[in-house]
Amino acid sequence: MRFRPRRLLSWTAYVLFLAALAEGAARFVLMDEGRLARIGSPYSEPSWRLRFVLRYARTGPAASALEVPDRARGWALAPGLRQVPAFAGRTVSSNAHGLRGVREYASPKPAGTRRILVFGDSFTFGEDVADAETFCHRLGGLLPGVEVLNFGVRGYGHDQMLLYLRDAAARYEPDLVVLGYVTDDATRNLSRFRDFAKPRFELADGRLVLRGTPVPTPEEVLAAEPWHSKLLDLAAIFSQHAAWRSGRRQREAADLTFAILRAFFRDVAGMGARPLVVDLPVWDELRTTDPAPLPRERGLETFCRAEGLPYLRLRPLFVAHQQAGGRLETRAHWGPVEHWLAAQAIADFVRERGLLAGPDGAI
Repeated sequence: MRFRPRRLLSWTAYVLFLAALAEGAARFVLMDEGRLARIGSPYSEPSWRLRFVLRYARTGPAASALEVPDRARGWALAPGLRQVPAFAGRTVSSNAHGLRGVREYASPKPAGTRRILVFGDSFTFGEDVADAETFCHRLGGLLPGVEVLNFGVRGYGHDQMLLYLRDAAARYEPDLVVLGYVTDDATRNLSRFRDFAKPRFELADGRLVLRGTPVPTPEEVLAAEPWHSKLLDLAAIFSQHAAWRSGRRQREAADLTFAILRAFFRDVAGMGARPLVVDLPVWDELRTTDPAPLPRERGLETFCRAEGLPYLRLRPLFVAHQQAGGRLETRAHWGPVEHWLAAQAIADFVRERGLLAGPDGAI
């Protein structure tokens, strides 16, 4: 067959024209907040990145007064906050090391002091409640002589909690390390972007391999954005959402999450501390009035039993509160009532299991 360069060039130009047309259409669709809200998915990484880019364009670099970029974990609670207005009249404070509240904690730990470190996401941090209303703060009041340190950070996955544990926990010499488990955190473990760019672990031959560090700065993310193909972003949004609906991504998330939790509590044991997994019921889970374990709860409980981890499921207590006529927040984050219920349940569990018991058996 005779080679015809002119025909090849014509077809090449035609294909490039169609590709440019498709790319332009994708940019028209995705670079608008309203259209992105209709098409984007909470299960797709490009959706989160594009939301960040559009939000940054609208509000500028000070989109949040509470978090600062972190090259290791993506973001962190800003240190040294004092009564910053945040949640409908409530305020947020943080100490010099970015832990919620104003209290500072001595390092090394004073003799005779016992400490609980609590890791988690926005429910542990205390989204929508004041500093003194979080279950971490209330737990300290229920266990006299025990310091409770709130390591919760909004939007964190278990991968970021593991990195935070490795970076900061040992200096506080914990006696007990609590992980506040929320279902959505497992989905975050699969992504390199949520509220901002973040690292993630991958499983390679059963080993955790960290990718995406150092995390790019906001300026680096924005500088790279014009070169991201929005056509590929659009395809990824639909394909990742379909993978979640098929169940494939759920299985991948479960395998990765349990590997991260094993590493988390292996490191806890290496610090000489005891572990505790607290299952925090949220949103739709609180609309289920049957206290029997949900499938997701059974999976976590089975994992904890196999790993020898103390496990506290809070939903039966919350259901009992509803059945007694109490109301719970099922659409947004917990309010003061839910935090108080959680603190009481955790304090009772710690006492019953002797998780902070000293040589004399006393808490």
